[in-house]
Amino acid sequence: MIIRLADNSEIDTERDLSSAEKHILQKLLCYVYFVGSVAEFRQKKETAFLVGWNNSGPVRETPTMARVAEQLEAELRIRLQAHTGR
Repeated sequence: MIIRLADNSEIDTERDLSSAEKHILQKLLCYVYFVGSVAEFRQKKETAFLVGWNNSGPVRETPTMARVAEQLEAELRIRLQAHTGR
């Protein structure tokens, strides 16, 4: 999957993320649509990194994964603003 960031750069998840990061990304993609706040998204993201892949233990957040998470937070903010009308 290719993720386009706000700066028009791209992250190729197949090439640029580890298997564990891709697993966490799947969770984060769901959270963007179901959480009610940025704080909740951040908490769930932190938990996902602590638990790891299949409860395998902590996964280190790489700079690439941090960029993806920042993009997802931005998308979440847009969704929340549209929902609240602010």
